[in-house]
Amino acid sequence: MMMRMASATWKAGLKEGTGMLSTESGLLKETPFTVHYGTKGRPASDPEELLAAAVASSFFTALSTELEKAYLIPDNVRVAAGLMMAQAGPDWKVSQIHLEVTVKLVKEDLEKFEAAANAARENCAVARLLTTKITMDARLESWQSFGEIERQSGPIPLGKRLVAIPLEKKNGAVE
Repeated sequence: MMMRMASATWKAGLKEGTGMLSTESGLLKETPFTVHYGTKGRPASDPEELLAAAVASSFFTALSTELEKAYLIPDNVRVAAGLMMAQAGPDWKVSQIHLEVTVKLVKEDLEKFEAAANAARENCAVARLLTTKITMDARLESWQSFGEIERQSGPIPLGKRLVAIPLEKKNGAVE
């Protein structure tokens, strides 16, 4: 069993106040956060932005684990999570999270990549906690061999393939 700790403190009233976040690791130490959308002044994160970061980093961990199991060597993995908010009456709610996943492999294997991405969506610890709709587009980039002359004269061009892997949850379960 493992437990990770983070804390949030808020001073003053909701509208005028200021918040600070700290994490057990010390990476975030009295880092400003806000609960006001579109706040001007010094940069501050908000809980929804932090949730998007948690989903992105958790999915990265799950995907990297699955790529390693499949003996796929990534040169680069990028996961961006876009968290959409919708107004529900006077309040706001998280309506959807969309993952944009880009992986550059040293050696392309589309079938193994798709299997790894599907396994990662099943094993993403943070995404499994959420009941909101989560979608994903996964893009596989791989090095293409174009001969010695082209390799010496400049960067190696990348071949891109878009693999759309649906990641949707209904009633709290990943489909």
